[in-house]
Order: sequence, then C-alpha cells, then structure tokens
Amino acid sequence: MLFPPSSSSSLSSTFLLEIDESLTLIPGLPNDVAAHILSFLPYSHHCRLKPTCKPWNIFLSSKTFFSLRRDGNHRRLCLSHLLCIFPEDPHISSPFLFDPENLAWRPLPPLPCNPHEYGLCNFTSISLGPNIYVLGGSRFDTRSYPLDRPSPTSSAFRFNFLTSSWERLAPMLSPRGSFACAVIPSADQIIVAGGGSRHTMFRAAGSRMCSVERYDVERDEWEALDGLPRFRAGCVGFTVRGDGEEKEFWVMGGYGESRTLSGVFPVDDYYKDAVVMELNENGGGKWRAVGDMWEEGERPGLGKIVVVEDEEGLWPSIFMLDDNDILRYNMISNRWQKESGVPRRAPPESSYGFAVLNGELHVMTIVNAIDYTESRRSRQQKRVGTLFIQIYNPRMKTWRSLITKPPFQKPLDFSTTIMCTVRL
Repeated sequence: MLFPPSSSSSLSSTFLLEIDESLTLIPGLPNDVAAHILSFLPYSHHCRLKPTCKPWNIFLSSKTFFSLRRDGNHRRLCLSHLLCIFPEDPHISSPFLFDPENLAWRPLPPLPCNPHEYGLCNFTSISLGPNIYVLGGSRFDTRSYPLDRPSPTSSAFRFNFLTSSWERLAPMLSPRGSFACAVIPSADQIIVAGGGSRHTMFRAAGSRMCSVERYDVERDEWEALDGLPRFRAGCVGFTVRGDGEEKEFWVMGGYGESRTLSGVFPVDDYYKDAVVMELNENGGGKWRAVGDMWEEGERPGLGKIVVVEDEEGLWPSIFMLDDNDILRYNMISNRWQKESGVPRRAPPESSYGFAVLNGELHVMTIVNAIDYTESRRSRQQKRVGTLFIQIYNPRMKTWRSLITKPPFQKPLDFSTTIMCTVRL
C-alpha cells in the first residue's frame, strides 16, 4: 500500500486547520489522501507547482507539508537530498540549491546586507532539520583599522524554508572562522569548536583559538563548553551516535600556531591527530586525545572530509578526498586506508568539491571553463564551464557520473566554495 493509513486521520484534522474546507487539493480525492500524493513530489519542482492553484500554494508552503515529508513512515521516499552551494560572499551572491536527482537548480535569497562588511569567507554552513544555518566567518569591516586587516565575525543566520527568508540569530560568544562544526539532532543543538580570523586572501596569517560553544535552537542561546586542549583552526567536526543519540563530538586535523621560513614567509603547522568530547546530558564533557592518524611524510594535512551516517545509528563512515584518492578512516587502527580512486582525474590546477548526498560520495569539478579578456577593445568573455560530478556508492563500491550546467556567473572555485547538504 502506497500511503500509511494510520496517519490519515491525524493529518486530515491538522491540515484542515490550515486550509479552507471548500478548497480541494485534487478533485475527487479527500484532502488527506491528496496531501500524501503531493508530499512525494521532489522539492525542486515545488516552485513550478505552487502557482498551479491556491490550495497547492497554501499546502506546499505549510508546516503540515514539511512535517508530512519528514514523517518516519515514508520519509525515505519523500525527502529530497539537496546540496546548498555558496560560491562566494553570501551577502552579495545568492546561494543555490542543487538537486542531483533531477538536475535542478533553485536560487536562495542572499543574506541580509551590512553596508560596513564585505568579503565574507571561511564561514560554516550546516543544516539541522528543514533549516540551513550560516555561522561565523572572516570578513573586512570598513569601521575597523587598518582597513586591509580581516577580522572574524560571530554572526549567525538561519534560512527558513517556510518563509523563504533569512533570520538573524543570537551571535556566537566568540567570533570565529575556519572552525569545526556539527549538529546534535537529538537535542536540536549545534556545537562549534576552534577557529580563528584567517581570510582566504591571507593564507597563513590570522589568529587561532580553542574555545568551544553550543547553540540551543529552541532557546536561541549559545553556551560555552570546555575548550580544546590547544589552539586549532581549519579543523573538521562531526558527531558519533549511539543508542539513538549523539555520544561524541570529534574534531580532526587543522592547524595551530604558524611559523616562518627564513623569518619572512608564514607557514602553518598542520595537526595529524584528533580530539574527542564525550557528550552528556549537560551538552559536553572532557576532551580525550586521539593519536596521529598518519605517519610523518605521508601527507601535509587533512583533505576534504565527509561523514556518511549509518542508517541503524551505528558508527558513521568517515571519508577523505586526498588529491584523486578517496580514503576511509578506521577508528580502531586510527589510520586512513585507501577506499577507491576517482575514475576521471582532474587537471592539476583544478579544484575538487566533496559532499555526501543520500549515502553517496559526490566528487565535483568544473570542466571546460574559461575566464579571460581577449583584448582591451573586446568585452570580457567568461565561460562558467560544466559541473562534472562523479558519484561513489560505498556500499556497492561502484561509480557513476552526471553533468549539469551551473547557473553561476563565473566558474566555481571549490577551494573557497562553501557547501552543505539539506533534506527537504
């Protein structure tokens, strides 16, 4: 049977509170059955479907609709796994939602503009439930001195898909960019750790920090937790579940204090270890150290990391993109082991994007892109190129690929592009 009969009565009573009984979703069908049918439509199609009629516009924008799609009985069939891409400063450039299943793009509004701030980068984007959060980052401020010195920000924003607008949240206790971040869905919380003020224009400069804090979505409050054992920026964070809730918060890699070569050129000292916080009822506990994850000379630092959650709530699978290789982290041996190689290798000057959608690893790169000026008299010519995505299934150990034309005005630089995944 396609629709679970147990939820029809409760849905009908809730739904009729949001829509006039005289309005019909699908002629000839009860509204509760029609609502189940509409809930299976991919999210990327909703913008085209809302103008169909008034009842569809009301229902597809309602809390009932989002709740129905996330209902445990059939959410695996309903939810669309989407990628949110921030190509540059989201105050001036709109982020886009990308649906790989349907090769569909949808722009989101830019962040609320602050006329004094510009050049935001190294922020973190993360999803919790049906919302996207943008936290921290490094930017320039026209009110600071000197003007060419970037500084971290503590700002926090949330995109509400019901209202299709950004909401300003309580700022973090400490301004930070390039930090570890993870969600705690069982407690409706977000935890951040480390970070600093480094900007993409200043590759090996800026401050470092070790502070840790937790955000409570319901109270819109940040609370300080025990800090990291040492300064750590440019790190990666994720949580590990157990017994249906998050038990540990991991912080991997990153860099600490910088040193100089010949007393002039700043160079980062990258960490090869990880630290783990045991999460308790109060939100956080003490930190324990995990030793070096690779030997001296194996690699200079941590590559791009994604985490594939286990459907049964067991230990997650952690993968790293290291040049053209995909490595899997073995928690028992505390070592990275080669999982597979990317079938089509990108040119040395290209950058890779790395994300996980619906349990599959997506390796992204831009091909056939041109950005140049022919002559002083000619107009600047740009070709944004094609987004080529190679998809690896860790369970089947198979590869497939797809291509799409991105809607951006210039080629994506995945070394600075911020991405997160969201299920709607």
